[in-house]
Amino acid sequence: MGRMSVIGLAALVPLSLMAQARAGETPPTTVGACAQSAITHLGTRFSATLTKPAEGTPGEGTSVELKNGVYGISYAYVEAIGNSRIGDPVTTCLVSIPKGCPKDDDRGRFYKTTNLRTLESWTLPDSQHMCGGA
Repeated sequence: MGRMSVIGLAALVPLSLMAQARAGETPPTTVGACAQSAITHLGTRFSATLTKPAEGTPGEGTSVELKNGVYGISYAYVEAIGNSRIGDPVTTCLVSIPKGCPKDDDRGRFYKTTNLRTLESWTLPDSQHMCGGA
């Protein structure tokens, strides 16, 4: 391989990495589609800080947000999210989209997310209420 070919290949690497980074900035939009992203926020339903509830107490649930805008929320504490850290790389896949929703109400999508550092997964909806709900 000539000197110019090696330089040409080296120039392509940053472009492919930039394309991968951009791909992680959009959530999957069709059921079965997945995207790479990273965790940007960990909290509860009411607080910006995720804390494990004391045994025997209900706690405030769990919330997680990804760089690509995917949001997950649960009324329960999710151990796999509790073991995660901001910045952890993840793969998130769209599992389901509700049908028969009012126009412009897109709540109720479920995403399965796998933390690539811990290899733990969770499946959560993007809202506390399904479309058409409270």
